[in-house]
Amino acid sequence: MTTVTTGTRAVKGSVGTAHTRVEGRDKVTGAARYAGEIPFAELAHGWLVLSTVARGRVRSVDTAPVLGMPGVLSVLHHENAPRVETDYPGLLGSAPDPTVAVFQHDRVPHMGWPVALVVAETSEQAREAAEALVVHYEEEPHDVDFYAGHPDAYAAEGHMPGVTAKGDLEAELAASAVVVDERYTTPEEHHNSMEPHAATARWDGGRLEVVDSNQGTTWVAGELANLFSLDPASVWVRSEHVGGGFGSKGVRPHQVAAVMAATALQRPVRVVMTRRQMFSLAGYRSPTTQQVRLGADADGRLRALDHSSLSLTSTVHEFVEPSAGVARVMYDADAHHTANRIVRLDVPTPTWMRGPGEAPGSFAIESAFDELAEKCALDPIELRVRNEPALGPVSGLPFSGRNLIACFRKGAGRFGWADRDPRPGLRRDGRWLLGTGTAAASFPAGAAPSTAAITAEADGTFTVRINAADIGTGARTALTLIAADALEVAPDHIRVRLGDSDFGPAMIAGGSMGTRSWAWAVTAAAGDLRERLALGDGIPAEGITARSNTTEAIGALAPKERHSFGAQFAEVAVDVTTGEVRVRRMLGVFAAGRIVNPLTARNQLVGGMTWGISMALHEEAVRDRATGGHYGADLAGYHVAAHADVPHIEADWVDDPDPDDPVGIKGIGEVGIVGAAAAIANAVWHATGVRHRNLPIRPDRVLMAGEDA
Repeated sequence: MTTVTTGTRAVKGSVGTAHTRVEGRDKVTGAARYAGEIPFAELAHGWLVLSTVARGRVRSVDTAPVLGMPGVLSVLHHENAPRVETDYPGLLGSAPDPTVAVFQHDRVPHMGWPVALVVAETSEQAREAAEALVVHYEEEPHDVDFYAGHPDAYAAEGHMPGVTAKGDLEAELAASAVVVDERYTTPEEHHNSMEPHAATARWDGGRLEVVDSNQGTTWVAGELANLFSLDPASVWVRSEHVGGGFGSKGVRPHQVAAVMAATALQRPVRVVMTRRQMFSLAGYRSPTTQQVRLGADADGRLRALDHSSLSLTSTVHEFVEPSAGVARVMYDADAHHTANRIVRLDVPTPTWMRGPGEAPGSFAIESAFDELAEKCALDPIELRVRNEPALGPVSGLPFSGRNLIACFRKGAGRFGWADRDPRPGLRRDGRWLLGTGTAAASFPAGAAPSTAAITAEADGTFTVRINAADIGTGARTALTLIAADALEVAPDHIRVRLGDSDFGPAMIAGGSMGTRSWAWAVTAAAGDLRERLALGDGIPAEGITARSNTTEAIGALAPKERHSFGAQFAEVAVDVTTGEVRVRRMLGVFAAGRIVNPLTARNQLVGGMTWGISMALHEEAVRDRATGGHYGADLAGYHVAAHADVPHIEADWVDDPDPDDPVGIKGIGEVGIVGAAAAIANAVWHATGVRHRNLPIRPDRVLMAGEDA
């Protein structure tokens, strides 16, 4: 820990020390305001009406009876809604999702497609009228059937190449002493953040103001400006507090519908999704079916690796769940082939969900590695040591840091791995069979250009303004600590303002890139401000402000493989008479750059690991082939891990600062979930001697597997 001096005060380094959330008191006392709680004068309420058919056309909308109901102000649909633009570049150069361009035509591409918005004086009136609205459809046959080997599947790139290949795969497999060739599946999964998606839109003169719950106001403001053909300077988006995002809180139909209604009525309009609507409109993780083929010498060294993943997307927008991408980083082989394929079905468009690609992909590749270790009679950790690559297996680039084996070494010691008998089905505790398993984790550690401004106030404090988003991760607190160290003052001298598009462009809270990107900009602004303060005689009443833009610095980074890594360990108990699986303890050890705030960092990692329990044992959204909709689109039918399901979970890390980052940060938001489900599945095999290659590991699957064993 470093010590610096400011004036007569000795100030200790803040980064790396545990610090409670700077907004914690506001949140626990109710002072923190979320998007659906901020008051507006003359506020009207919109309620979305979703299609009840999975494919077809809207023939007519019976608006007259609804318009006569108490409090109803308007019904927007495809015949009267404002027109929007859809031909523009989307986020990170991707095509914009046509789903957000609501009420533009009569086509219905999936169950739960927005067909109307009812606006009324109160939310209760809007809901009653929306439920009474009659919509007539011309229904067409639909297809929601997702399965391996679908004839319409094709390779798709998404945000990475669709296919990579080197070496003669079939020849290397044929020459291998040991081969694993198995299929692994993961189901459709949903984010279900605690705070529903909510947005309020109003016009103030010629300026559009939107108060929203999102993961980046820059993103939302830019998309709304493009959709409604507005000058970007005339769109102001604020997002004070966000109750979870996990990839789902970008631009969605509710924001666009709110702007349309505010435009039509010339008064503020708020639209909030219900939990059920979130299952159709907020995105989700596509189901996957993944084929993994591994070929190795008798000593476990890989000769061949083939990881092929199939996911689904909607008929109106292409989104890829890049599950095969994780193999491109983790392991090398003489013949190394990966492919991400998709099939278009009559379903809503999937989206990013915590650990996109890596979470389901790691289940497949890390389960397959456990199977390879068994066949080679090797310890699973030793197998990974023997296959640790020196360079990126596909890119050939050097790693900015790869401390995966250090994670396994530290985790094995903490977990008591050396005492493990590798033979399955031997340990018992009464009616329970016990087993332990492990798996590796990785997630990209990127950075994106961002801007920041810091003002030295006349009272000796500093105000940081950056268009970051704190979606519950503790970003405000992390940036407070980073700014305090960069300015050599105590954290209580720092005020961080974020979530305001007027602050200038900044990276969204996503891809585990938020804190790293924002910290870079804050550090640069702080350096400039300190130089200016050193030259001056005092601070005027209006303060002194320094601004930064990291576009040039980030663009100058040398190409490298930049990732956070981790080792997951799990112990499970399996009751073979009931099929119940209980996770008794978990440990994750991570190499995730410099840890800014150990308190909130541990929360993030434990949260991801807890989600891994949900992924392994509970989460599964099931579609009805007959209707194209979900069974149980709510938290009664969609199961997640509850307190009773969460055992003793520990998260720790190894020293791993990134030398190419001014603070040494990588990213921790997503890596905690990666590999967790595989570690649990591998532990279930160790307990029972039966492999589970299909998630979730439900009691019925345990019982059926036991009967087949």
